[in-house]
Amino acid sequence: MRKTLPGKKTIAVGSLIAMLATTTAAPALAVTKPHDEVDKALKTLVQDGVPGAQATVTSVSGRSWSEREGVGNIRTGTPFPRGSKFRAGSVTKTFVAVVVLQLVAEGKVRLDTPIDRYLPGLVRGNGNDGTKITVRQLLQHTSGLYNYVRGLDIDEWRHRGAEPEELVAIGLANRPLFDPGKGWSYSNTNYIIAGMLIEKVTRHSVSAEIEARIARPLGLQGTYLPLRGDERLPFPHARGYAPDLADYTELDASIAGASGGLVSTGEELNHFFAALTGGHLLKRAELAEMQRTMPVDLGVPGAQYGLGIVSVPLSCGGVWWGHRGSIRGFSTLSGAIPHGKQVNVVVNQDPVPANVSKDLVAAVDTGFCAR
Repeated sequence: MRKTLPGKKTIAVGSLIAMLATTTAAPALAVTKPHDEVDKALKTLVQDGVPGAQATVTSVSGRSWSEREGVGNIRTGTPFPRGSKFRAGSVTKTFVAVVVLQLVAEGKVRLDTPIDRYLPGLVRGNGNDGTKITVRQLLQHTSGLYNYVRGLDIDEWRHRGAEPEELVAIGLANRPLFDPGKGWSYSNTNYIIAGMLIEKVTRHSVSAEIEARIARPLGLQGTYLPLRGDERLPFPHARGYAPDLADYTELDASIAGASGGLVSTGEELNHFFAALTGGHLLKRAELAEMQRTMPVDLGVPGAQYGLGIVSVPLSCGGVWWGHRGSIRGFSTLSGAIPHGKQVNVVVNQDPVPANVSKDLVAAVDTGFCAR
């Protein structure tokens, strides 16, 4: 349900929650049970400290509905606008993995070939060795490469932007966490390199390949990977905040690039995951490779990671397939049941505390399981 707050120049999150509890709304028609349950899950997210939250649920028939709680703009007190565009963070990885797997289907890339074959000399130094790391290991986070984000000062790089080689260099300045294939550790460095692979093989930018291979065929008009120097979100959009309520809406997402720079909407991410899990973006063999998973520690019991995609058990039985995305200002969780529902939940804050991460998972589960 929609809650609109009086405008304030500065409002603490605690005050927002208190105001939400006392705000009255005009009488409305009764909503169905699924809407009520999803709205309750969003209220929990706001009560646990995020400024605002939005859920978008798409049915098997393709009809979408949304619920919103809290605010999309702290200063004005307005809610998430309908059709809000936001930075989707690491959901970008699923898009990049799809492009790589399409190149596999075209015979231009092999999953079990070392990355050094395609990008000679890129991965080397400090014990890092691209002759021993395969494309599959990059996509599944079993390369052992250090996560460059751990060495990135977001405020220093926020308006500067970055080239992929710079980000890879930050990661490679550290020794690998383990030998390739001998462990699992989530690393954004893997997908920056995967993006460089796409550009080397296709001779086009990752942004152009996502547009040509995914966004345009699916009619995703609000989904794109921004180029360096593009700091603004297109309208309509909520504003994105850090935990101290510092505003990070303007940010050069080239510091995330192929690992997390995508802009999209809840409805369009739902459409993407429906097409992917329904077999419309990858051939059967490549989709099977993507969905060959391994158990991983993502803080969600039973979660397993494939090639740029996660399977998560549902409380009502079965699993959904998707990905989490976090980039300063926004955190989202998005996915689909094959030939079934699609759900996206986004909050306009990142980083988020552990309880909010659990709330996000619970909200998505509610979206899938509510009847």
